[in-house]
Amino acid sequence: MHAAEVSNIDTPTLFDELWQGLTRAGFETMPTIRDETIAWSIWHITRIEDITANILVAESSQVLDDDWLASLGATIRDTGNAMSDDEILQLSSSLDMDALRDYRIEVGKRTRGIVSNLSFEDLKRKVKPDGIKRILAEGGVTEHKDSIWLLDFWGRKNIAGILLMPFTRHQIIHVADCFKWKEIIAAKQARRKQA
Repeated sequence: MHAAEVSNIDTPTLFDELWQGLTRAGFETMPTIRDETIAWSIWHITRIEDITANILVAESSQVLDDDWLASLGATIRDTGNAMSDDEILQLSSSLDMDALRDYRIEVGKRTRGIVSNLSFEDLKRKVKPDGIKRILAEGGVTEHKDSIWLLDFWGRKNIAGILLMPFTRHQIIHVADCFKWKEIIAAKQARRKQA
């Protein structure tokens, strides 16, 4: 789910393929009222990975800081779980595409380093309550019911559980949606050009 440069491989990953030919319109468009945007989805999975890998697994600092927020053009710090459609569209139009890709790569590199240093015993370790408190204090989630539930969800896991969800399954779901939306948006743009 990361760029090839994160894994030091020569072949494009799913993330690289998603980014290839992605237009600004494709990045920030919500295909239907039941969907989100590619921009929001990449923000969402990257924020969750940054938060869980760094705060809960490594017990260290997140990648996201004030400098990253400025370069991203981000209007929020949290995962975006509780955003309305209008807020998703506003965030999507404000995010810098290249900076979001760079942020995703940086988070991926950090995650790769964290995971490569885990022992079997580390995988059994329960998530610490102090880490859960830090996420709220640092703005990783909001107190909105559609956001704060994440703290309870993550707080019941051990490190192996965090690696499975959100690191893998959660990202696969969102990236698959992004491919679907990219195709829908491209087809709509092609029809407009023919009209």
